[in-house]
Amino acid sequence: MTTTASTSSDGVVVVGAGLAGANVVEELRTRGFAGPVTLIGDEPDLPYERPPLSKGYLQGGAEIDEAYVHPASWYAEHDVTTRLGQSVVAIDREAREVEISGGERLRYDTLVLATGAEPRRLSLAGADLDGVLTLRRIADSDALREAIGRHARVVIVGGGWIGLEVAAAARIGGSAVTVLESAAQPLLNVLGSEVAQHFAQLHRDHGVDLRTGVSVSGLVGEHGHVTGVTVDGETLPADLVLMGVGAAANTDLARAAGLSVNSGVLVDEHLRSVDDPDVLAVGDAAEARHTASGRALRVEHWDNAIRQGKLAAATITGSSETYDWAPYFYTDQYDLGMEYVGHGSAEDETVIRGEMDSGEFLAFWLHDGTVTAAMNVNIWDVNDDLRALIGREVAPERLVDDSIALTDL
Repeated sequence: MTTTASTSSDGVVVVGAGLAGANVVEELRTRGFAGPVTLIGDEPDLPYERPPLSKGYLQGGAEIDEAYVHPASWYAEHDVTTRLGQSVVAIDREAREVEISGGERLRYDTLVLATGAEPRRLSLAGADLDGVLTLRRIADSDALREAIGRHARVVIVGGGWIGLEVAAAARIGGSAVTVLESAAQPLLNVLGSEVAQHFAQLHRDHGVDLRTGVSVSGLVGEHGHVTGVTVDGETLPADLVLMGVGAAANTDLARAAGLSVNSGVLVDEHLRSVDDPDVLAVGDAAEARHTASGRALRVEHWDNAIRQGKLAAATITGSSETYDWAPYFYTDQYDLGMEYVGHGSAEDETVIRGEMDSGEFLAFWLHDGTVTAAMNVNIWDVNDDLRALIGREVAPERLVDDSIALTDL
């Protein structure tokens, strides 16, 4: 799909047509940027939000059209050139050009890398069998939906957010589900033991065979299709296997162009590359200096893709705004809805406000008395109040006292 834009200058080229890239181009036009804008993406689809792929769309309660950031007409109406189903294979920073597969070269004044991330796959025997999936793109979710719809036996390797959301969708859809997690609890390295145990029990209560502290050694199949997963000497039957073991930023393009890369492309608080002010990186692909913490962070969440996309446009149009907000994410699993804000650690002190068994509670993480993160579970319209507590010293006994309003803490 291609629309055309005027070419009074070389303008802005955005590589990556996901949520972050879509927000770059939208915010550029919102801020009055009048130069050419080109959005290039290797998927054939219009930019879309990925959370529905493991939530509402996967469960069958939403249509994929609801996930698109804009309809096709928006890009033409806002004079944004879209190059979908095309890949950028090289960046020539000296010439300020990108090369598209097929050899075409496009010039830019400013380049934005919104190249996202790709799911990791374990190097196991049988990992290339049909029926062994990761979840990143619409086609992946479609394959999972089809399997769940016929009540396939689903084995999920990895008990992170994607793994648990897919487990919930599969159980709701009537599939038998086994989750294999190498750690002692799912989400342990994110939430710490107390809250991680709550999520573990949630899934067991809904019939998931959750196995922790286990080691997957391989996959087996017949006629090229997966039929089982070997774990600690036992082979579990499987019609479909999901690898939910995290994702790695797509940085090969940046690295080949001589840009500094760690877990993502290294950028400053304005999202400019530390090597080249004419190249920015956003979203999953960026490891950005976070002014509030003084650390470089790479955050793989919906909220960050939106905010960093808008920040990149602000930087391009001359604003001095910086990356200063607390990371935010959310999940929906069965009847549990949760929002999390901040950047806590499993080693932080955990403080619970309310009764976890009730299914409605708040959780706080503290390091040396300072709130690093907070979470609301099935309690709504409080996330802004929780956000205001991040970075503040608050006594634990006040955090747990529900007679004290959050706004009075």
